[in-house]
Amino acid sequence: MQGEDVVAYDLDPQKTLNDVALVRKEDGKLPELQVNIINDGNYIESLRKYSCHVLVDVGAANMDAMKAAISIADRVIIPVPPSQPDVWATQRFLKIIYDVCGDKFPELIAFINRADTHHSVRESDEAEDALNMINKLKVLKHRLCQRTNYRRTLSEGLSIFELSKKSKSSEEFDRFAYALYPDLKKTVTG
Repeated sequence: MQGEDVVAYDLDPQKTLNDVALVRKEDGKLPELQVNIINDGNYIESLRKYSCHVLVDVGAANMDAMKAAISIADRVIIPVPPSQPDVWATQRFLKIIYDVCGDKFPELIAFINRADTHHSVRESDEAEDALNMINKLKVLKHRLCQRTNYRRTLSEGLSIFELSKKSKSSEEFDRFAYALYPDLKKTVTG
């Protein structure tokens, strides 16, 4: 939306990001979302060939790809569902990052994903408090909640802004994006 070049890679065996791009293409949505897949195992060489923003979707099911992406990443963004087992899994994931990167590791950012929307449910707050106790991990105060619109965007190949510009989910995602990229807000607002 800001005119920046972004290259996307889907290195997760589930290939959900690629599926979203295919739905978008089949439905004739513009702009097309180009998602790259690396089948030959040359992860680092492929990921380093771009000088723009490179977004990599990767999961632990493809450990080689995950370690390669982490080894050259400037930033690792970790979505954490609001549960104690997910906080423990995040701690184990950080151990993998430290093992891969040694003393020179990327900026580590976590956020609560699929947060509870009801104010009396405490798990999201408790998970965020636990994440804040983890050394060298920046925890965003901006959460993405468990909202139907996020699921709809995936199944329809749309961005949240194409689905609904004035919804809670689009406003929530704006705040989240500005927290990750503070310079965007300056560009958007003036």
